[in-house]
Amino acid sequence: MTYDGSMIGKSNRFHGYNSLRFVYRNGQTVRGPLFSINYALNSRRSQYRAAVVISRKVHKSAFVRNRIRRRLYEIIRKLSPQIDQPYDIVVTVFHATVKDEPQTNLERMLKKQLSEAGILR
Repeated sequence: MTYDGSMIGKSNRFHGYNSLRFVYRNGQTVRGPLFSINYALNSRRSQYRAAVVISRKVHKSAFVRNRIRRRLYEIIRKLSPQIDQPYDIVVTVFHATVKDEPQTNLERMLKKQLSEAGILR
């Protein structure tokens, strides 16, 4: 598979225990049927950052977990013009059926949860 540059930029991605811990401690949560969104306003940033967390318990295969991660990052990239504040967003996947979910359904669910959170304008 070739990389077509359709994922969100490096400046909009984050990972690492301390960054995630900041969001888990200071943020709020919107829970859906397949994943939850933790988010916190980060005044030290000028633009949003997003992370997708998928446990090995969700799927053993790293290939599948990375594929799910790329699909969710792609949706976030499409929605990025509507994110105008510097939120730190963590999407935690807790159901393996995400891998078989049609992209349009994932997009609808993610958009709904981000709207509920007040992240999208």
